[in-house]
Amino acid sequence: MLLDKFFGFLSNNIGIDLGTANTAVYMQGKGIVMYEPSIVAIDVKTRKVLAVGKEAKEMVGKTPENIQAIRPLRDGVITDFEVTQVMLSYFIKRALGSTLFKPKPRVVIGVPTGITPVEKRAVIDAAKSAGAREVFLIAEPMAAAIGADLPVDEPLGNMVVDIGGGTTEIAVISLAGIVVSNSLRIAGDEMNEAIIQYIKRQFHILIGEQTAEKIKIELGSAVMEDEEKSMDIRGRDMTGLPRTIKITNHHITEALEDTINSIINAIRVTLERTPPELAADIADRGIVLAGGGSLLNNMDRRIQLETGIKAFYCDEPLIAVARGVGKILDNLELISRISME
Repeated sequence: MLLDKFFGFLSNNIGIDLGTANTAVYMQGKGIVMYEPSIVAIDVKTRKVLAVGKEAKEMVGKTPENIQAIRPLRDGVITDFEVTQVMLSYFIKRALGSTLFKPKPRVVIGVPTGITPVEKRAVIDAAKSAGAREVFLIAEPMAAAIGADLPVDEPLGNMVVDIGGGTTEIAVISLAGIVVSNSLRIAGDEMNEAIIQYIKRQFHILIGEQTAEKIKIELGSAVMEDEEKSMDIRGRDMTGLPRTIKITNHHITEALEDTINSIINAIRVTLERTPPELAADIADRGIVLAGGGSLLNNMDRRIQLETGIKAFYCDEPLIAVARGVGKILDNLELISRISME
């Protein structure tokens, strides 16, 4: 017990938002120290790791046969344990830096509310293998609410919609607990895939994931805009030759409609299941948006139009979960109350 306290005192504890698209790392006393793509490039012949994070992302869709750029998480959960372990180890070691004496850190990780017991164990084992002393899992919407400075431990209804890369996490929080939640494996990645399929269907052009992401950021919108915007994109036509086409924001809004509708329906279902007193609080206080996927143009407006409740962004939505897990690193009492173990 004394030894644990000694290590706890010396440790640089770490909060991690282990995202499908990006991983954010919060270090006690330093804040957000890393925000990198959740991608690892490996040589498939030797299994040697060639790059992690930003460097690996630049290789996506551009690698020779012997090199693979792997995203070890899909829909918010680990699909490649070995590669996740390598990635976590890289991020943890980089965050800690090189010191002569490195006690193992306490690690708090934000995970989807719909995570299964097997998936929980995989995350904990990967973090421990990567060097964690102890690991706590916190539901992403709870972490986002804490990161957004919402009064989560008061008897008030707080609604958070966290749209990440792999999952959309919706939760109603009161008295430091999740009262109602919905975990949808439809989010930013699904938006990219919808754009890829739409362009293939409508223009007979094949584009990659990075191009789709760029289109989503520049032209994507959750509502049909009056003003038309366009951009030229390059892809491969059905004969295998490179081709350039012009697409507009109206095309992309149409491409995203089904994905947006799925998210809106999940919000509606969550509201319908919310106790009346808490629903009244949400009607007064509004719906808080977090996560990179929520930054799609006019997402706040669309949610407000569909639900009749004001929707607004928390400060720095991209790092809300990481900031939330970071804020509670030294609060073991709160961690024990809200952890998913």
